[in-house]
Amino acid sequence: MFLIDAHLDISLNAIEWNRDYRLPAHEIRELEAGMTDKIDRAKGTVSLPDLRRGAIGLVVATQIARFNQSNGNLPGAGWNSPHQAWAMTQAQRAWYEAMQDAGEMIQIRDLAGLDQHVALWLDDSIPNEQKPVGYILSLEGADSLVNLTYLEKAYAYGLRALGPAHYSTGRYAPGTGLSGPLTPLGRELVLEMDRLGIILDATHLTDEGFSEALALYKGPVWASHHNCRTLVPHQRQLSDDQIRQLAERGGVIGGCFDAWMMKPGFTQRTSNPADFDITIETIIDHYDHICQLTGSSEHIAIGSDLDGTYGTEQSPTDLDTIADLQKLTGLLAARGYSPGDIENIFYKNWLRFLRKAWSRPR
Repeated sequence: MFLIDAHLDISLNAIEWNRDYRLPAHEIRELEAGMTDKIDRAKGTVSLPDLRRGAIGLVVATQIARFNQSNGNLPGAGWNSPHQAWAMTQAQRAWYEAMQDAGEMIQIRDLAGLDQHVALWLDDSIPNEQKPVGYILSLEGADSLVNLTYLEKAYAYGLRALGPAHYSTGRYAPGTGLSGPLTPLGRELVLEMDRLGIILDATHLTDEGFSEALALYKGPVWASHHNCRTLVPHQRQLSDDQIRQLAERGGVIGGCFDAWMMKPGFTQRTSNPADFDITIETIIDHYDHICQLTGSSEHIAIGSDLDGTYGTEQSPTDLDTIADLQKLTGLLAARGYSPGDIENIFYKNWLRFLRKAWSRPR
């Protein structure tokens, strides 16, 4: 079944991990054998061929570069100025454009392009191997926006979603692991996003930042890669009240496949998913919880975050590559989800959200 994944850090891996994503994931692993500079070397799960093999024809693909001198170990962090962080996001954008020139990917930035691309992927007469992977450009963490004029520059080259926060401190919003509201710059950013029609990604916001952003921003809101705080108690997860607020706004939540977000007690970079019996099916516990809270399957989908600076060492035990997300079809059916529910989770919820968002007048 056609599948939309709403969160993949593809260009971060291509540029900073030096991965040639035109190769299958297994070949990338072979090239990285023996490398020790990053914990997930030789353990990657994502590649363009594996996306096609898994019928993952459309992804929300990030740019990420952080001005965060206090912790250079964070994804995309360590840049000593917003200007350097901006330059890194532009290198990442150049990689996406090179993939587009090579026929590997295609940028989706409006309703007409979206409908044309989805029609291509729903056409079974054309092999998936011959189809480009569509990408919607997103910015994870707003640090790299030197000032708000850069947001309009980014919109012009196709930025269509933005999460103001990431981990730890941020110029526009504090993120995971912290508390507190948006910064004054962050409040201006959210209002400018609303004016431009850029989707607000609530992922990584603090509880105070979440409430403030949703009050200021009147447009479409999603949580691209989030699970449930009731099941895994941590500030990184969505509370039941936040889930209800997103549903009331017509939002969709992308279930994240990072093992530490799937079951309680897992320690990042240390625990073994096998010791916690974390499998692909585990995400359905989070889906079930959201369905019970919202009364339908219309607010849950996939935002895998696979290769999000981790690999098989922190992924479900039965996931070898991202193509294995297709196993959800049978697993969901076995848990009582109807064919319509499964289509919602695989692509229809994200598609419905995007069509509504991109039909909204600026």
